[in-house]
Amino acid sequence: MNLQSTDFELFELPEQFGQDRAAIDARWKALQREAHPDKFAAQGAAAQRLAMQWSVRINEAYQRLKDPQKRAAYLCELAGAAVQAHDNTAMPGDFLMQQMTWREALDDAGNAAEVEALSSEVTAQRRERLARVGELLDGPTAGTDATAQAALAAQEVRALMFIDRLLEEVDTRLQRYEDEEGA
Repeated sequence: MNLQSTDFELFELPEQFGQDRAAIDARWKALQREAHPDKFAAQGAAAQRLAMQWSVRINEAYQRLKDPQKRAAYLCELAGAAVQAHDNTAMPGDFLMQQMTWREALDDAGNAAEVEALSSEVTAQRRERLARVGELLDGPTAGTDATAQAALAAQEVRALMFIDRLLEEVDTRLQRYEDEEGA
């Protein structure tokens, strides 16, 4: 194993967005068995430290690969189009307007059914954007610029981050309704 390998190389997976979650999970378990520090107890402290480094590296890669949004961001970075979520929050106007509309709908929702309807709409938009990310990252064809495709995918990933924050707020609101019903 090479600490400098990409997550995909480490997990022996094709460098693409579309992945089989079961294959990721199975490879993670196999790698963890190989690198478990207890296997190196007889080889001394240095070998155990190295095994611990490997274990940490394997877990970090697993966290990125198993989550479609993190995997997309990682692929964008590998393609030279980092998401830059902390310092690049510029989004298209139509997306920002949609965000405002959704947030107003959440603020105005008077019951759980209205919040659930909003949740369904936002979740559908999330699925559509993830599909678009897959098309952009896995579908560059001859004559298209892979870096430009990755830059478009990075913008979609930023949009997904906004959507996920909204869905967290929606879930919090739904939980409040459930708590009120149970009281």
